[in-house]
Amino acid sequence: MVKMLTIGAAVQDIFMSHSPEFMPFEDKFDKKVFLKIEFGSKNDVDDINFSTGGGATNAAVTFARQGLEVEFMGTIAHDTAGEAVLKDLDNEGVGTKHISYSEKYHTGYSTVLIAPTGERTFLTYRGASTHYDIKHFDLSRSSADWLYISSMAGDMEILDELFSQAKELGKKVCYNPGKDELKKISKLRALLEDVDVLLVNKEEAQMIVDGETLEELVRKLLNHVSVVIVSDGQKGVMASDGQTIVRAGMYEDVKVIDRTGAGDAFGSGFLSQWVIGKSLKDSIVFASANSTSVVTKIGAKAGILTKNSVLHAMPLNEKDL
Repeated sequence: MVKMLTIGAAVQDIFMSHSPEFMPFEDKFDKKVFLKIEFGSKNDVDDINFSTGGGATNAAVTFARQGLEVEFMGTIAHDTAGEAVLKDLDNEGVGTKHISYSEKYHTGYSTVLIAPTGERTFLTYRGASTHYDIKHFDLSRSSADWLYISSMAGDMEILDELFSQAKELGKKVCYNPGKDELKKISKLRALLEDVDVLLVNKEEAQMIVDGETLEELVRKLLNHVSVVIVSDGQKGVMASDGQTIVRAGMYEDVKVIDRTGAGDAFGSGFLSQWVIGKSLKDSIVFASANSTSVVTKIGAKAGILTKNSVLHAMPLNEKDL
């Protein structure tokens, strides 16, 4: 069995939804959309949900539900939020022996205000989820074949050490960079030589290489990594393994309840199939289905698909590179 290790953030989320006060407000002058709440006002919320998140724990649940052996490596604290993270991972069968504890910071915590459109506004305390110590990330303690690494809060030294360890130990790397890593683009590019699968959206891809179309971006990114997946929101996704290019549209038009974790579900959904030998096309179909299922539920984990979920066809074409 393929063994997985996810590395990155773990947080507790509280979702507040079904409030008439959470309507989007468009500022035509700024050309931006805001959540407008009057100072001093008291706004009723009709529903509240507690969940856990963080890209690495979300990915771990996808792998576990697909029957893969998986462990999580990240930092939390000895507090209520940390207990919630541990409970969720234990319930899903995710190994937690590589979790480290911060004595200075609390476990990461987010309050999420969900508009009727499914769009979200986050109030986030990152805490322990963004303060790492390299001594807690010794990959020789893990027998994992694959690493799924999400944002490491822009700590390029730890990323460099992780990628170097992975290469030395013969472990493969799937990387989904965060905004803080993308702010240090020259250092990020230098690290990509040790990455096997890169997961980015169109805007992130354009920060790494020049290009306007998805295909142009994918082709250029293949000069850095072996497998590339570039998403473009509701417009779909393009992926390549250096042999073929797959262009996929929307899996299914569903009512969006909450977009939290959709990107994590897509990336981990793809990898969960790719590591067991599924084709590029089949891996993309499952990734799209997993992401679509997640947005129909509140929270990043509730909608993650289980093994042997029934899938249907989707708009997709494949051509030789």
